[in-house]
Parts: sequence; C-alpha cells; structure tokens
Amino acid sequence: MKIALVHDHLAQMGGAEKVLQILCEMFPSAPVYTLLYDEKNVKKNFPNIHIEPSIIHKLPGGKKHYKWYMPLMPMAVEFFDLSDYDVVISDSSSFAKGVITKPNTFHISYCHTPTRYLWSDTHQYINDLRYNKYFKKIISLILNYIRIWDKLAADRVDKYLTNSRTSLKRIKKYYRRKAEIIYPSIKIDDFSITKKQGDYYLAGCRLVPYKRLDILIEAFKKNGLKLKIFGDGVDKKRLEKIAEGYKNIEFLGQIEDDEKTYLYSRCIAFINPQIEDFGITPLEAMASGRPVIAQKKGGSLESIIENETGVFFEKESPEDINKAIQKLKNIKINPEKIREHAKKFSHENFKKQFTEFLEKEYKKFKEEV
Repeated sequence: MKIALVHDHLAQMGGAEKVLQILCEMFPSAPVYTLLYDEKNVKKNFPNIHIEPSIIHKLPGGKKHYKWYMPLMPMAVEFFDLSDYDVVISDSSSFAKGVITKPNTFHISYCHTPTRYLWSDTHQYINDLRYNKYFKKIISLILNYIRIWDKLAADRVDKYLTNSRTSLKRIKKYYRRKAEIIYPSIKIDDFSITKKQGDYYLAGCRLVPYKRLDILIEAFKKNGLKLKIFGDGVDKKRLEKIAEGYKNIEFLGQIEDDEKTYLYSRCIAFINPQIEDFGITPLEAMASGRPVIAQKKGGSLESIIENETGVFFEKESPEDINKAIQKLKNIKINPEKIREHAKKFSHENFKKQFTEFLEKEYKKFKEEV
C-alpha cells in the first residue's frame, strides 16, 4: 500500500501539525505534500520526512506572506500529482482536502474543521480585518469564490475523519457528509506532575483574534493575578497594547517544548478562552496534572470533566472568566486523577483507531472499485 500525506501548510506548529506528526510516525516512508513550509519548523518537527511543496512555496514572499496567495491555493493543491499512490491521507482545515486523486486511489481526510473563515467564522473574520470597508468587500468576493471551490473540493474525499462532535456537526452542515471521530492525541510521557506549584495562570496558542485572548487579558487586568501567555501571531501587537502597563501579564513569545512542559506542570491552571474544535493544549496541561478553565462550548466539552479536571465559564466575558477562577479555588484538585484522564488521549489509542479505520475502509473501497 503506497501512501501519501497532504497538509495545508507547515509555516508554524499547531494542533493540526501535531496530528500530522503522528501520521508521519505511522507512515514514515510517506511524503508530505503541502502548500509551503518553514525550513526551521520542518527541520525541528519533521526530520527525515520528504516534503513536496506547491508552487506557492517558490513564489516571491510565498513562505512569509503566503496569505496574500490565498486565491491561488485551490489551484496549487490541484497541481499535486498523486496518481502513483494507493491511499492519500489529507490532514486539513482548509485546502489540503481538495487534491485530485484517481478513481482507484482511496482518499481519507482528517478534517479538523470546515474552513473557519469560509463558513462558521466568515463574518467575524471579515470584521476583524484591519482594512477599510472597500478592501474588505474585495476580500469578501475572493472568499465567495473560494467557498464555492471548497464545497466542490469536499466532495472529492472518499471518507472523512474528524476530531470532535463540534467538527462533525460542521462537516454535516456545510459539506453534507458523514464523518467518524478519532480524537487527537498527545505524547503522555512528555509531560509529568510536579509538587513545585507556581503562582501563575497559563494560556497559549497562536495569537490570532478568534482565540479571544483579549477577554482573558481584560479578566487579569481586573483580578491582578499573574498570567503568562506563550505563542506568537498576527494579533500579538494588539494584545500587548491591551495589556500595556499591567506587570502581572507576561508575553513569553514562542517557547521550546521543554519550557512549555515546565510551565504546564507548575501553573495553577491552564485557561482556554476560545471555542475550539477540540484543543490540544488543554490535554497537555491535564497530562501535567493541572486543571483547565475553558468556555463551555466546542471541543472542551469532550476533553474536560467539569469539577474534576477543570471548570467551565458560560459567557465569553472577563467577568465569567473571573467567576470560573474563583470557582476553581473552591474545588479540591487531584493531579493524579487529572493525568489519568488525559491518558485516554494517548498516541497509542489514536494510532490503533486510525489503523483499524484505514484497514476496514480501504478493504471496502477496493471491493467497490
């Protein structure tokens, strides 16, 4: 069985890229086709993996300013020649699922979500853009064209997998397709419990508007507690301006894995203010024996046990976040029990479920061809 992996892009690391890492472990000889990649990211996180970039990688500014090439991305993924492969596995939240395969090639898409800025978050995405209203209209027209392509591209997939019930519902609504859930996973042994408790709360992700770190910062401006934020992104300057003058809020930027592990294990709690499709960072915190404070929506409902491994807040507001912080103070936390819960989301479980799905569905596909 000759397999190829397809991924949106490798410009940075996030939850989707961590799933790709597992797939690379499972299929080490499979090349990874992707729109573009950052050399440092690939060298560090995907060593010894053959990467096949698209034409966008070679265009001027294609690596650093790739978002400007969005209108060309549908064409770019369709240029990938995958005719030599028996199985194509796309790991996608945008364009990778749109590859063209031959009738005798089985295409599984692990769809993290139908593209947010095209479907569920499209109005918020346009509103958050820091351009004038005329330029926003042009971008809206481009998104309309890509949305039509995205729906057509979604029909090319033979079988869908996804990461949560939240994403399952979106796939059904926007693509009119069925999917099965295999939860993302973490390397449990990379994290551990420590008795050395710190005096800070922790948050971390790509710093983009929909992650809602702005309301988290406002909450800590009011409560005066220590907050450390790791990660980088386009929203960093705006967030730093919101936190300006508040010494209790610290931006750490991009950090190494060992430092992140250290921060997880010693934080009072990890806070996840945004609605996530699933969410890897809360799992990493729980694998370190630390509770999670999260909004009571989306994938958090599937990974967090209320009052045992964390607490929820109802409204997307600083006031509700601070109420949840106070609520957590009144709950007796058992780090060992939290870590035990996180073990359900191990790499071993993911690999077992994925392998069983692939073998079962590929056999059916070959019988039908």
